[in-house]
Amino acid sequence: AGVDRDFLEGRELVGLFDAGPARERLATLLLDRVRFRDLALEITVGTEKRWWTISGNPASDGSVRGVLRDVTESRQTEQRVARMARYDQLTELANRHLFNESLNEMLAGTGRRRRIALLYIDLDHFKSVNDTLGHHVGDGLVRAAARRILGVIRDHDLAARLGGDEFAVLLTRVRNLEAVHQCAERIVEAMAQPFNIDGQTVRVSASVGVGYSEDDSIDGEELMRQADLALYAAKRAGRSTFADYDPSLNHNEHARRNLELDLRTAITEGQFTLVYQPQVCLKTGKWTGKETLVRWEHPVRGRILPGEFIDIAEETGLIIPLGEWIIRQAIEEAASWDEPHRIAINLSPVQMCNPNLVTVLTNAIVEAQIDPQRVEIEITESALMHDSESNVELLHRLRNLGVRIALDDFGTGYSSLNYLRAFPFDKIKIDRCFVSEMLERADCQAIVRNVIMLARALGMETTAEGVETKEQYDWLKRHGCQEAQGYYISRPMESELAARPSAAPQDAQPDHRPAPEKIASNVHPIRCQVA
Repeated sequence: AGVDRDFLEGRELVGLFDAGPARERLATLLLDRVRFRDLALEITVGTEKRWWTISGNPASDGSVRGVLRDVTESRQTEQRVARMARYDQLTELANRHLFNESLNEMLAGTGRRRRIALLYIDLDHFKSVNDTLGHHVGDGLVRAAARRILGVIRDHDLAARLGGDEFAVLLTRVRNLEAVHQCAERIVEAMAQPFNIDGQTVRVSASVGVGYSEDDSIDGEELMRQADLALYAAKRAGRSTFADYDPSLNHNEHARRNLELDLRTAITEGQFTLVYQPQVCLKTGKWTGKETLVRWEHPVRGRILPGEFIDIAEETGLIIPLGEWIIRQAIEEAASWDEPHRIAINLSPVQMCNPNLVTVLTNAIVEAQIDPQRVEIEITESALMHDSESNVELLHRLRNLGVRIALDDFGTGYSSLNYLRAFPFDKIKIDRCFVSEMLERADCQAIVRNVIMLARALGMETTAEGVETKEQYDWLKRHGCQEAQGYYISRPMESELAARPSAAPQDAQPDHRPAPEKIASNVHPIRCQVA
C-alpha cells in the first residue's frame, strides 16, 4: 500500500484516513466499541489516493485488534465499470442512460417552475466522412465535436453522446428561450469551423433541434421526441441551423412516415417518370444536352416533385435503387432521341458510396449502345466535401468509361478548388443562387464572372443554372459563359417531347414549377457558411 510499518505504529487510527463520511463512521464505531467489518475508507499516500478496508474489534482500553487491507485496484475496477455504464467511452461524455436519468430527475424537480431546455444535435454529412475517410477519422471527428460542445455550454449543463454522430445537451438554470437560442447558435457556428483530424481537414456542419419546458407538464421521453422533431425541421430547412419544436411538426412527422412507406411501394411498382430540362449553347442558340429530373406519379397525390421525397430516399437508402433506375432509364431514353444531345444525370452523395455505381453505369451504356461521351455525370460539391483519395479514384473510374464529369452547384459547397486541382472536370455548373441575383448584387456578379474565367483558364466548360430572364441570358453570353439552362430557355419537358428535334422554348410543355419553400417560423436560419 506504499506505507511502511514504522509509519503506522503509534499513529491514531482515525487520523490516517481522509476526511469524509466514512472516517466519521469509523470514529463513531471506535467510540462505541462496536465490532465492524470491511469498512472502506480513502487514504492519501504521498500524492496518491488509495482505498483501504478495515475490520476491527475495539477493546475497552482504547486499542483495536483488526485487519487493514489495500483494495485500491478492485475499487478502481468497480469505478471504471460504474463509469462505463454511465459514460460514453469514445468521448467521455454522458451516455444515453445517464442523460435520460438526469433529464427525468430535472423534470421531476420543475415544480418550482424551473425552466430547462434540451438540444438534440446531429452532425450533417457525417456518413460521408465515415464512408470516404474511414471510421478512424469518423471517431476522431466525434471526439473533436464533443470537445467543441463542451467548450460552448456551461459547467452545470450536461452534454451527452446518444450514439453515432448524435449528441444532446441538457441546459439547466435557463433564463428564457432566447438564452437557449444563443447556445444553439453557438453550437452551430462552432461545428461550421474546419476540423483537423489526424492531419486531414474535415468539414461538416450541425443541425440542432430545441425542446423547451417551463413546468412539469412534460416527461423526459416527450421532451426528447419534441427535440428530435425540431432537429428534423432544421435539416429540412437546409441544415447548419437550429429549429424549435412546434406542434405542427406532429402532423409533419406522420405525413413523412406515410410518404416513406409510399416511397418504398413506388420503387417496387415503378411509379416514377423522367422529365428533361434542355441546356443551350449561348453562342449558337442550339440545344446541346438535357438534364434528367425525376418525378413521382403518386396514385393519390398526383405528381410529386423531388424536393418532397429525395431527402427521405437518401436518409433511408432508397436513393440507391431509385438512382440505379434513373441511370438505366435516362440512358435508354436518350439513346432513342432524334438528336444526339448529351444526357446529364445527377449523383447524390449516397450514390457516390455505392460500390455498384460503376457497374450499373457501364451496363446501362452497353445495353443502350450509346456513345459514352453523350453521358454527363453531375456531382455536387457536397458529394466531394472531403479531400479524399477514394472520391478522386471514383471520378477517374467514371472518366475511364468515357463519360463526361460536371461539378454541380459550384460555389455552394466545401472543397471545390481542391477538386478542380485534383481532377480535370469537363464542366463547372454555376449555381442558380448566384445567377438569380447577379444583375442586382455586385458580389454575385463578381462570383459568376470569376467562375467563368477560372473554368476557361482550366480548360473547362461552364453552364449557368436557373436562367429566367433575357437580361441574365444576354449577360452570361456577353461574359463568355458557354451554356445555360433555366425557365427562360425551356421548362422541363416530358420524355416524349424530349425525344423530338430541338423545339423553341414555347413548344415545351410546362412541368409544374415548385414555389419557393417558405421557411417555417420555428426555424432559425444562421448566416454562417461552413468554413
